[in-house]
Amino acid sequence: MSQKLKVYAPFDQTLIKEIPMVGNEEADKALQIAHDLFLSRDKWIPAYKRKTILEKVATLMQDRLKELTETAAQEGGKPYKDSKVEVLRAINGVKIASEEISQLKGEQVPMGLTEASVDRLAFTIREPIGVVLSISAFNHPLNLIVHQTITAFAAGCPVIIKPAGTTPLSCLAFMDILKEAGLPAGWVQSIICDNEVAEFMVKDKRVNYLSFIGSAKVGWYLKSKVAPGTRVALEHGGVAPVIVEKDADLDKALPLLAKGGFYHAGQVCVSVQRIFVHEEIADKVSNRLADLAAELVVGDPLDPDTEVGPLISTDEVDRVHEWVKDSEGKGGKILVGGQKISDTCYAPTVMFDPPQGAKLSQEEVFGPVVCIYPYTDLQEAIRLSNDMEYHFQAAVFTKNLDKALECVDKLNATAVMVNDHTAFRVDWMPFGGRDASGEGLGGIPYSMHEMTRIKMMVFKR
Repeated sequence: MSQKLKVYAPFDQTLIKEIPMVGNEEADKALQIAHDLFLSRDKWIPAYKRKTILEKVATLMQDRLKELTETAAQEGGKPYKDSKVEVLRAINGVKIASEEISQLKGEQVPMGLTEASVDRLAFTIREPIGVVLSISAFNHPLNLIVHQTITAFAAGCPVIIKPAGTTPLSCLAFMDILKEAGLPAGWVQSIICDNEVAEFMVKDKRVNYLSFIGSAKVGWYLKSKVAPGTRVALEHGGVAPVIVEKDADLDKALPLLAKGGFYHAGQVCVSVQRIFVHEEIADKVSNRLADLAAELVVGDPLDPDTEVGPLISTDEVDRVHEWVKDSEGKGGKILVGGQKISDTCYAPTVMFDPPQGAKLSQEEVFGPVVCIYPYTDLQEAIRLSNDMEYHFQAAVFTKNLDKALECVDKLNATAVMVNDHTAFRVDWMPFGGRDASGEGLGGIPYSMHEMTRIKMMVFKR
């Protein structure tokens, strides 16, 4: 009798569904199906057919917008209105991938530049890299699946996707849509399994590309297990720093900071977490942000009025509370929040000046907690922003162009937002962490190019 995965609603812990889980034997079969498809070039799907299928997928997703939104909100806990935005992004992502197929192209390589290279004509072409294995995260249960499967299919690669164990239902609903859209069997396979089976697949030499979204600890561990030659993309978290200069437009900045910090209860890899504020406006920013946090409606993600939903598990609520109380005990001041609303929901929390050695100052909280630190000198704010191993997206609020450009230049980040929060993203831009925060680039066009490899052809007269 196969083991079953129980999927619970994070808000009220009700059982939504039980799903059979597979073992190594079924995972091996999936790998072989994908591997055989890649080796059999006569089975490769031409670009125009891939585009036609993806256009149909986008249409079907639009037709099921409400159903997909409800599924994502119920299993993931993200408020309904934010889950709807996620589904719309996922639909647009499918369209972007379809359009990007035409950009998977090579270029002419000049010859005749040396005597040895005369009478030659050379070009590069792009080919699919091979079998893609994608391991996904819970916090965007549909959009991440699109980013990790549709990119591979659009690039011509067979892909196996393992959704997060807490949020597999959006993935399974998407698999049904792919089948209805006419996707040939085997090109996108979903695997519901435990971590041991996932690691079994990661180690397999038939995997040409590993896409992982999740914790740094797990990601770097899995990278150490891949077969020689397997290309790896890892997307981990960050401890997103924001610098607020004294000339910042606070009427515009503060709502953005509140959204960036408390969106999806802070369970986003680029959530606003550490805000360095010039000392002349630190009290004003702190009090106004605390007021905004206090006004947020926390509760059932299926309620259209909810702005902040539950954390993904009760253990996460306990951990976040422990981190907050630890920082308070070390000198940080809780301005608002700092308590559990229930076993599953945590109050949006603003903390003033916790010590730099506290976990809230050094580790990704992945919860609805924002910390404010006063500073005197911009260089000190930049130094503190960079003084950790995680580097993903960062931000600065200022009207001074020179200071904005200085922050862009000096902040150790893959992206620096000027007068916007750290969680800004569109799906056609490059997205990913550096250093401990990850390796490789996400963003649909960038993932598609990483899932291909270059082949040369040289003609000699």
